[in-house]
Amino acid sequence: MNNRPDLSGWLNLQGNLRAAGHRRLVVLEGDRDASLAWLGSLLPELSIKPGVWTGPADDIPASSLTAIKPVDGRRWLGQELACVVWDGWNGNPPDSFAALSGTLSAGGLFFWLMPELGQWRSFADPDYRRTGLDGAAEHPFAARLAGIVADDTGVIRVNPAVNPQPDLPAVVSPPVAFQVGTTEDQNALVEDVVRTGQGRRRRPLVVTADRGRGKSAALGMAAARLLSEGRQRVVVTAPEPAAVKTLFHHARLAAGQACATATASDAVAVGDQGQLQYWPLDRLLAERPEAEVVMVDEAAAIPADLLKQMLLGWPRVIFSTTVHGYEGSGRGFAIRFRSVLDTETPHWRNASLTAPIRWAASDPLEPLTRQMFLLDAQAPPLEAGGSGVVVERWNPATATDEELNEAFGLLVDAHYRTSPGDLRQWMDDPAAVSWRLTCDGVLTGILWATVEGGLDPELAAQVMLGKRRLRGHLLPQSLATHSGFAEAAGQYLLRVVRVAVNGDIRHRGLGQKLVNAAQEHARSQGLDGIGTSFGGNAGLVTFWQRCGLEPVRLGLKREASSGEYPLQMLRGVSERGKALTRHLRSRLAEHWLTLVPLKWAEVEPGLILQLTGSLPAVSSIGSDDLRDLNSFAEGYRGYDLTLPVLKKLAIQAGVVDLVTASSQASLWTRAVIQGWPWSRLQRAGDCRGREPGESALRLLAGDFLQNRPDL
Repeated sequence: MNNRPDLSGWLNLQGNLRAAGHRRLVVLEGDRDASLAWLGSLLPELSIKPGVWTGPADDIPASSLTAIKPVDGRRWLGQELACVVWDGWNGNPPDSFAALSGTLSAGGLFFWLMPELGQWRSFADPDYRRTGLDGAAEHPFAARLAGIVADDTGVIRVNPAVNPQPDLPAVVSPPVAFQVGTTEDQNALVEDVVRTGQGRRRRPLVVTADRGRGKSAALGMAAARLLSEGRQRVVVTAPEPAAVKTLFHHARLAAGQACATATASDAVAVGDQGQLQYWPLDRLLAERPEAEVVMVDEAAAIPADLLKQMLLGWPRVIFSTTVHGYEGSGRGFAIRFRSVLDTETPHWRNASLTAPIRWAASDPLEPLTRQMFLLDAQAPPLEAGGSGVVVERWNPATATDEELNEAFGLLVDAHYRTSPGDLRQWMDDPAAVSWRLTCDGVLTGILWATVEGGLDPELAAQVMLGKRRLRGHLLPQSLATHSGFAEAAGQYLLRVVRVAVNGDIRHRGLGQKLVNAAQEHARSQGLDGIGTSFGGNAGLVTFWQRCGLEPVRLGLKREASSGEYPLQMLRGVSERGKALTRHLRSRLAEHWLTLVPLKWAEVEPGLILQLTGSLPAVSSIGSDDLRDLNSFAEGYRGYDLTLPVLKKLAIQAGVVDLVTASSQASLWTRAVIQGWPWSRLQRAGDCRGREPGESALRLLAGDFLQNRPDL
């Protein structure tokens, strides 16, 4: 048997795909060595530059391919590839896979090396180790992908050891060959961006589009226009420099400066003084350069608090992101960021692109990828009423695709960073338990949790000392390591990974019903507690406190995903779980007033005040303290000498409620708890200087003494 591919057939196919504006997935099933040998015969004859290979560098099937790690696909967002050779035997991280599929241009081929489809459910994917899924006996997510591939007639399936020359699909060439060019959508967006860049201040534009719609190119063309028509500096930022490569390329083309060796970080000069510059995100916010216009590309991958800083830091800002993103959901970004825009810049506008530009609307790869990773997931619409509320256990691993689509849609809408990797984790984690909430039979809420912990005493002690780190077990390991209590890793905890309720009917207690169901499950299963870990913000803290959970740890470093400090909350269910919660809270309270000015001085004062009020008092106000407070309130004792007593006062029961009700909550929190100097408090607008600031705190101390005679 001839084990070589039909070279002329593949060349003809690639030419027809290019003319039709199509791309194709090619699944190479079976023996990996046979697949590599088959590719080694085919790829040198095809147009595969630029292209990438995700397997070991020593196994690269064509020298023109660039070897990358399987997890690095997202770094190629914003670039265009002619070929992807994905070595599934080396790992299949879903986010990276989906990202690379979106970089393929018309005529592109995505080769996927894997075992035979029937083996995918039990295939020990090397990437499972990264997320703690390697202990699962079966993998429903992979089995679901195998079913989708088997049912899609557009997928080319090859088993080189058995069928090296499959029948290749007939691709009908259109009367006019497909060409990449500007669309009406794109031209309209260019005008919209130029109008924003030349218009009134504080009227930002939010651009959303699916992958491959040409938004980056439109931003580049618009930037060149703005500079040629009078703007002097346009600054672009993004999570990665590579993400703006296309933007800068089209800016240079529009400015008549195409340069084959230029990179995204090279400034584009337009006219006598105009400059388009790339600034990394951290440097941009640290140095705050003057710029008439700031463009933020791939905004969904940037933490919300940093987006807000950019929104308020420059007069004209354009945010651009992908709706069905592989770097964080653009739809979740639009929903969560909308409240900030409405509050800070109510005249903001939205623009979108729908027509693809790098491939034809009839391309078969895009709908296939969307189906595989639920990129079109939509929560079901709600009808009037919604009185018949039912909460019940639910299993995504056995759900129909329609049910899965609706449930995942809820998560995408509610959570900033929901991605294809989350879908795999949800379906494949054997320790996962989920509940759904329906109103009159319509899916309205979802809760996903996982059982963690239960480590033996010796291993728990090693985890506490930082000598061991296990995959998974996020909450118990974190609590053991950072609190110093080894028993935290030995207890069985139910961690809520995600909880989501349809945005149209939030704040009606439905989320609490889901959490209550999870608590009852924890109690019935003999678990020790229920907890959660999330990027801390005041609204979420309030929700979890209503559910009976209390703060037990605030992380020392901001999360890369949210830009917020990780906050962990816990509620004991068993007696030893309740004891652990008390110990953790007391320990946090003992360290709180020392750590806040050292590690959390930048946190929003509202959150710091809320967390301070949730902690138990570790020392009481004595007679000496009361004498100092009275002297301070009456103007006889200085602020610096009274500060230790004010700090002790801050954590007494009920004091936070009095501070919150006053007009000086921010001043009190930043000065007393977070340790801001007077000069900084003045710059932030909390006071006009030291003397008026001290006077305000003296009045507040007097109010405490008057309203809290029990101190």
